[in-house]
Formats: sequence, C-alpha cells, structure tokens
Amino acid sequence: MRLTTKGRYGVRAVVNLAAAVDDKPVSISQIAGQENLSPEFLEQIFFKLKKAGVIRSVRGPKGGFILNRDPREITIKTILDAVGEPLSPAPCANGRLAPCPRQAECAIAPVWQEFYKVMEHHLAGISLEDILAGKHSGETVKLGSEQ
Repeated sequence: MRLTTKGRYGVRAVVNLAAAVDDKPVSISQIAGQENLSPEFLEQIFFKLKKAGVIRSVRGPKGGFILNRDPREITIKTILDAVGEPLSPAPCANGRLAPCPRQAECAIAPVWQEFYKVMEHHLAGISLEDILAGKHSGETVKLGSEQ
C-alpha cells in the first residue's frame, strides 16, 4: 500500500503549521516554498483540512493558517482522514468502502482487514506533538496470534 501525494503533502503541511513559531499564522505560499509543494495543490488540501476542523484560517495582512486543535489531539490518521486518504489496502479491509463481491469466499480478506487495523492503530497513535518531539507512539505493534 502506498499513500498518495495528497496524503503525504497533507501531513507535511500540517507538521509545518504545528512547528510555526509562536503559533503565528502561516500562508500557503510560505508552506509551499518551505516544503517544495505546489501551492495550488496545497490549497485543495487545506480546504479539506479546514472543513474537517484540523486547521483554521486567519484573515488579514498577517493572516494564514493555524492549527485548530492542540497538537496532542491531531494524529497522522486524523490528517489522512481529513484529506480523504484511503488507508485501506483492499475494499474489504475497513468496512467503509463498497464490499468486494468475493469477500465471503476470499481467503486473503482477513489478512487485509488485520493489516488495516494495525496500520490504523499505529497512525492514530502518532500525534503532531510526537512528531515535533522526534518520537512516535513507542508502542510495539503485535500481529496475529501474538496479540
């Protein structure tokens, strides 16, 4: 499974906002320049992040965007969900996509479902605060019968 550009850019941009000095608003053009991203594409991503309540805009000459929640409350999964990044390795994995017509007799469906749960749990355990501190959740993920 591979994250799309939308998901990777979304995480990079929100981490950039979280690292802003004194919680000052940061413009899309400033983030795009610092992260070497397309400003037009970043606008589309920020629209989704704002709609999901992850970030908010500040108007005025020194306006831009800031986090709308505490960095401890915003996880990588929160960001990916906000930008519409599908984490599911297969349609049967997360229960939100249209089910596969072969799901009932598919031997690999439980593997995709377990993989999704592990990935979802891992990404939900890494906050912006963790990233800025240079650490992640620190939990060891156990698969299958080791749980």
